[in-house]
Amino acid sequence: MKNLVLSLIVILILGSCKNSGNGELIGVQNRERFYQPDPYGMLFIPMGSYTMGAGDQDVPYAHVQQSKTVSVQSFFMDETEITNNEYRQFVHWVRDSIAHLLLGNAGMDKHLIQEDENGEQINPPFINWKERIRWGEKETEEAIQEMYLPEHERFYRLKEIDSRKLNFAYYWIDKRAAALKDFKSEGAANASSFSNRPKGLKDRSVFIRKEVINVYPDTLAWIHDFTYSFNEPMHDNYFWHPAYDNYPVVGVSWKQARAFCIWRTQLMNWYRYNNDEAFVNEFRLPTEAEWEWAARGGMSLSPFPWGGPYIRNSNGCFLGNYKPLRGNYVDDGGFHTVIVGHYAPNDFGLYDMAGNVSEWCADAYDESSYNFTHDLNPYYAYEAEANDLPVMKRKTIRGGSWKDFGLYMRVDTRSYEFQDTGKCYVGFRCVQTYLGRQKDDNPSNASNVYN
Repeated sequence: MKNLVLSLIVILILGSCKNSGNGELIGVQNRERFYQPDPYGMLFIPMGSYTMGAGDQDVPYAHVQQSKTVSVQSFFMDETEITNNEYRQFVHWVRDSIAHLLLGNAGMDKHLIQEDENGEQINPPFINWKERIRWGEKETEEAIQEMYLPEHERFYRLKEIDSRKLNFAYYWIDKRAAALKDFKSEGAANASSFSNRPKGLKDRSVFIRKEVINVYPDTLAWIHDFTYSFNEPMHDNYFWHPAYDNYPVVGVSWKQARAFCIWRTQLMNWYRYNNDEAFVNEFRLPTEAEWEWAARGGMSLSPFPWGGPYIRNSNGCFLGNYKPLRGNYVDDGGFHTVIVGHYAPNDFGLYDMAGNVSEWCADAYDESSYNFTHDLNPYYAYEAEANDLPVMKRKTIRGGSWKDFGLYMRVDTRSYEFQDTGKCYVGFRCVQTYLGRQKDDNPSNASNVYN
C-alpha cells in the first residue's frame, strides 16, 4: 500500500512538471483570447456618475422623481430604436422555426438535425437553417396547413399566416429569486421580490422559468389607442409595408420586447458558439438609470438630450418629433412617427432619445422607487404574474413620443404602461453590458514563457 501511494505521488509530480510554470502562480494557461467589437448598430456608452432625476422644477408636481446621484457601468446601446424591419427578422425567425418543425415532423427529415457528429440522437432535434422552406409548393403547404388562418376567418379567401400561432418559447433563470436563498419554505417556486419568495427549494430547477410569448405586434393599437380618430391606414400598413421598414416598431408589449432581447442574445451566441468564440453578455432592455445616463449624452445638467433648456434650436427648428402645439402635430415635420435617425443625435451619438416613440425600460414602475433603489446601477425588478393586480404590472417608459407634449421630452420625465399592452406610441431599444476587451498584440505571453 505504501508503494502504491508513493507511486501516485511521483506520477502526480512528474506529470505536472511540463506546465508547472517553474513553480510560479501563473493561472490557467491556453485560455481562448477574447475580443468583442461593438455590436452592429450599437454605440459604446462609457460608465459614469450623474445626478438622476429632476434638476429643475417639477412642472406637474407629480413627485415621482427626485435628485439622486447614481453610478452606472459601461454598456452598448442601440443607436436608434428597433425598427419594423429589425423586429420583422424576429417574427420571420419564429415563423420559419415553426414551419421547419412541422415539415420535419411530416417526414421531411432534412429540416431537422436529429443526430450529432458521433451519430448520437439529439432530443429535441435542432432546426437545420440551411434547408430552404419551399413556400407555395403543394407538399410544403400540406405539411404546414395549421399555420394558416382557418377558411372561415379568411378575408376574400386569402391564405395568410395566423399570427396567433407565432409563439416564441424560451427559458430563463430567475437569479433574483435564487439569491434569496430561502431553504425552509414549502410549495412552488415563483419569486422575484421579497414578498414572493422561492419555495420548495430542492435543486436549481425551481428557478428555471418558461415563457411562451406571441411575437406579432398589436397592429390594432393604432385604432384602439385613440377614440374617434381615423388611423385605419396605419393599422393596415405600418408594420408590414416596405415604406415603413425604417420606422420604429410599435404595438410591442414589454414582454414582447424582452422576448426579442432574449432571441437576439441566442442569435448572437449561437453564431459565436459555431465559430468557437466566447459568449457575450445578453441583450436586454435598459434600466431607468442607464436610459437616462445615455439620453443625457454626458451633459448632466441639461433637461434635454441635445443640451440646453429649449426644444427648438436658434433657427426655430424643432429638435424632436412630438406634439409641439395644441392640436398641431405637423410643425416638427412628422404626423405620426418618423423614420429613425431623422433628427440630430446627442453627444453619445444616440438618435431619438426624446420624441418619436417612448421606450420600454427594464424597471417595474413605482412612484417612490428612487427612495429605495441602490445608487450603484439602480434597478427595481418585479416579475408580475397573471393574477397580480394591474398596479403590479406597470413598467417604466421614457423619452416621450410623437403624441406627447414637451414635458415628456425631458430626460428626467417618467411614465409607465402595462407590461402586457402594446401601444402605437411605445417602442424600445436594446442594451448590452460591456464585457471588456482583451486583445493580445504581443505573441510573447505567459504561456510561451513558462513551459
